[in-house]
Amino acid sequence: MNISDTHLVLIPSYDSGALVYDVVRAARRQWTPVWVVVDGSTDGTTAGLQDMAATDRGLRVLVLSENRGKGAAILYGLDLAASEGFTHALTMDADGQHPVERIPDFMAASVGAPDAMVLGVPAFDVSAPRLRVQGRRVSNGFANLETLWMGIDDSLCGFRVYPIEPLRQVMHGQRWMRRFDFDPEAVVRLCWRGVHPINLPAPVKYLSADQGGVSHFHYLRDNAQLTWMHTRLMLGFLLRLPALLRRRLGAG
Repeated sequence: MNISDTHLVLIPSYDSGALVYDVVRAARRQWTPVWVVVDGSTDGTTAGLQDMAATDRGLRVLVLSENRGKGAAILYGLDLAASEGFTHALTMDADGQHPVERIPDFMAASVGAPDAMVLGVPAFDVSAPRLRVQGRRVSNGFANLETLWMGIDDSLCGFRVYPIEPLRQVMHGQRWMRRFDFDPEAVVRLCWRGVHPINLPAPVKYLSADQGGVSHFHYLRDNAQLTWMHTRLMLGFLLRLPALLRRRLGAG
């Protein structure tokens, strides 16, 4: 097991069902410490996670009294992690989609390039919904345009290692990135700040309800949120375009 006092695993969880226990156990086999932020869950898993943490010093469970959204839950964890001296956080979902066995590889890449963010590039199997695979191509296209192609291979995958302080500064500097818009907006805004991406493959699977999978994705609501997010980012891109061009030309 890998133990770190700079890099932690941060898992936001909202009504993830019993599968969250398997995800947390698997993450703990790969890394120490692992923190879970329970985002106002009402499915009974809070007590179970707290029981796990009571007998595992490498696991910490933070509980929010009401649902605030994925981004807000992550920010809560980041603020506490920063106050305790952690510099980087690997975020991953609690629904069993992400490859916990890749945690050490992503952390090693981050240790080797601490100023960068390490982004998971999903390799989908046949379980992936076709509409979601096609939709992420649109989001990826916008994210690359908004950053002048700084190298974001995937804008939506939540399996990533972030440098904590730049991300905290970005999030505390504006009101967005608190819900489903967190993942794509985080990479674009961090690129604007000069945080370069490192892309690594991350096999992703979608579990059916029979397998314990729980999805909170709502096609119309969440796609409307992404549309509004990219509208904001395009406006921000236009304002930053001269500076982004100077940076790209200087790098060239």
